[in-house]
Amino acid sequence: MPNNYLDFEKPLIELEEKVNELKEFMQEKDIDLTDEIERLKTRSETLREEIFSQLEPWQMLQIARHPERPTTLDYINLVCDEFIELHGDRQFGDDKALVGGIGKIDDIPVTILGHQKGKTTKENLERNFGMAHPEGYRKALRLMRQAEKFNRPIIAIINTAGAYPGLGAEERGQAEAIAKNMMEMSGIKVPIIVIVVGEGGSGGALGIGVGDKVLMLEYTYYSVCSPEACAAILWKDSKEAKTAAKALKITAKDLINLGVVDDIISEPPGGAHKDYKLSAKLIKEEILKEINSLQKFTPEDLLDMRYNKFRAMGQIKENVEKIIDET
Repeated sequence: MPNNYLDFEKPLIELEEKVNELKEFMQEKDIDLTDEIERLKTRSETLREEIFSQLEPWQMLQIARHPERPTTLDYINLVCDEFIELHGDRQFGDDKALVGGIGKIDDIPVTILGHQKGKTTKENLERNFGMAHPEGYRKALRLMRQAEKFNRPIIAIINTAGAYPGLGAEERGQAEAIAKNMMEMSGIKVPIIVIVVGEGGSGGALGIGVGDKVLMLEYTYYSVCSPEACAAILWKDSKEAKTAAKALKITAKDLINLGVVDDIISEPPGGAHKDYKLSAKLIKEEILKEINSLQKFTPEDLLDMRYNKFRAMGQIKENVEKIIDET
């Protein structure tokens, strides 16, 4: 059985193994088992739909963290017709955990940037598991200012457990770099499209997360902190992470209802890691749709809408008369 399957996928993996066994047997014995194989395939697809239509928040989080999910550079290479990566923040160095550059999508020039994870242990160590340092966020801001200068739409791809919390990062101004990005992004006069493609953790996500449109892939999460951290704080036990995942309202559907994100991008059956090309195609279609829509507005209108969008989050409406009566 494959090493990277998730617990709830076990029945699907067993069916796939049976299909492979029947194919081998059919070749060895020269027996026609086509009908039986097709029956098992149909059963597998039906079962997949049932499982993935009833996923719990914790299960979605596991898909978002799947080691084989497409990375930012995977999406860039599949979505862009051309791409030139740019490096460095012009202050300290080049952070490999956050990549970016200039690309073309159907002849539309864009600036595209995002957190970059690896797929192997070696790659993840090189990319710091997608957890950016201050110089990563400053590089992102440099590229976004450049995009504004040349009137290019900005695509920001989020996939991080959080900003790197190490001593060196804090010494170089991690919190200030994230806060400055959020402030600057609120005033950049070109369209900004933000897409959560995996993990959307804490300030590490927010550092490139202020946009005119904030989108999420179907099986991703976006949260103020990880369920494990929440469980350790509230229940003093990280084993309560499943409970925390449900309470935090971290899934795309939850966040649509709360008004935190604007739309959900569908994923291929089984998740984005099952079909890179289809996942990239769905993202590309959404990017082009949003660019065409946002470019109709003046820079001033964009800024007003962006401001109002984020100001509206977290508002609480209370029945004042009821409160007075109760007191």
